[in-house]
This record gives sequence, structure tokens and C-alpha cells, in this order.
Amino acid sequence: AHNITVVLDQPLVGQGMSDNPMNAIFVPSPVPVEVSLIQVVGITQFGSYIEAASGENFAGGSPSPRDYGMFSPKIGQLSKVPPKQRTPEAIAEAIENMKALDDPAFRGGFILEKVMGPVSTGHLELRTRNPNDNPSVTFNYFKEPEDLQRCVQGISTIEKIIESKSFSKFKYESMSVPILVNMTASAPVNLLPRHSNASTSLEQFCRDTVMTIWHYHGGCQVGKVVDHDYKVLGVDALRVIDGSTFYYSPGTNPQATVMMLGRYMGVRILSERLASNDSK
Repeated sequence: AHNITVVLDQPLVGQGMSDNPMNAIFVPSPVPVEVSLIQVVGITQFGSYIEAASGENFAGGSPSPRDYGMFSPKIGQLSKVPPKQRTPEAIAEAIENMKALDDPAFRGGFILEKVMGPVSTGHLELRTRNPNDNPSVTFNYFKEPEDLQRCVQGISTIEKIIESKSFSKFKYESMSVPILVNMTASAPVNLLPRHSNASTSLEQFCRDTVMTIWHYHGGCQVGKVVDHDYKVLGVDALRVIDGSTFYYSPGTNPQATVMMLGRYMGVRILSERLASNDSK
């Protein structure tokens, strides 16, 4: 395809793509809250991480932008929208919708949940032969019921946190959990179409408000595309050492794992070369 010369026909390249779904509830606060980006993580027994982001980066006043930072449709949240719908007009409309929100909608923070794993997988394919062009990626969020159930349990846990006595001073007394869920479901955090029952059905809420947390992985998995030394099967002198080799995203954030994998394999490759040179 795309007039690219095939060196090796490997149909498993680009398969097994996964992205951990992230869903959140925004909680406006009557009191100032500290700027915080996921300092403490709650690890559940059912397969979700509970995290929080808060502070002035969501504020409506100048010079702070009127958006939700990492939860904004202006940045990475386009990945859930079919490629043909990712138009400049759609992005502009989402930005205008966000600007139209009242100031209280930007004071407070998010409590989010990230689904472990996940079980659902998709695929990646090239759209052009230009390496600077983004590929077409399908993650199939919540295709597997297990992932959707984990999200529902995660959101239920967040609701209990919001209703707790310890959290009471950080929320408006007049804002019940159903109101917060409805407000979050209505916010333009992504470009997906909304459904009228998103505030009453947590399953629909999860589907409508799903976001990426940028922990996508897969496509060159160990045992399928590369061997356990990360050498590409069927090709000489080529290795892949990054998150595309993972079957699941480790921990709350895979960054440290990816960096340590790179260092480990780099040291190992150098050691093998030194041993080979010494034997000559």
C-alpha cells in the first residue's frame, strides 16, 4: 500500500493497539485549591487508578486560559474522534463552547479514573507515506465489557469521594453528585456526541466523556513483532524498544518504565558488543 517497498510482510505490525481510557468528574470549589497534578494515586482492587488534578490552571481569569488543561479538546483529546471528523471547524466549535462556560466551571479540579490494562484493543495503519503525517489509529475504547465495568466502578468510587465528609469543604453544598455528573457530561472536554442519559447511566457517561491519558501502547508487541531481545522477527539489525512493545501500560504512568527499558537494553547491547570485540 502507498507504493512502499515491502521488506518483510508482517501482518501483526500495528495490531494490538491499546489506550487506557480516562474519565473524570469536575468539581467546582468554593475555596481556592492548590495546583496539583496527580500527586497521590488510589489503587483499587477492581482495576482502576483514582487520581486528581486541581488548581489555578483551570481558572477563568487572565492570564490563565479558559480551558481544562490536559482535559481540553484543544490538545490530545482528538484521538477518540473518527479521523474524518477531526476538522478545524469542530475544534474551533469546541473551543468556543468552552469559552462560553461560566467562571465557576473553571475553579476547582478533576477527580479522574484510569482503567488498568486495558483489555480492549484496536489497530494502527498508515494514511500516507509521509512520516510526518499522523497514522489512523483505532483504540476501540470500552469494546470489551470488562473495561466499561471498571470505568463504572471507578466513577462510582469518585462519587463516594465527593460525598465524603473530608471532601465537603471543597464542593458547593448546593451541587449534588448528579449535578456534577451532568455538568461534566455536558462540558466540551472532547468532540464526541452526547446522549441524554449520560448523567443517569454511568455506562453512557463513560462512553461519552472518555479521554486519553496518553498511555497508548502496542503495535509491535513482544512475541508477535519482536522477540524477547526486542529484535524485529525476520529482520536483521533492527530493534524496537518503546511502549509499542507493551501488552499493557504498567502502573499509573509508563514513562519511567519506558526510560528504564531503554537504558537496560542500551547497556545490554553495549555489553554484548564489548564481549564480541574481546573475543576477536
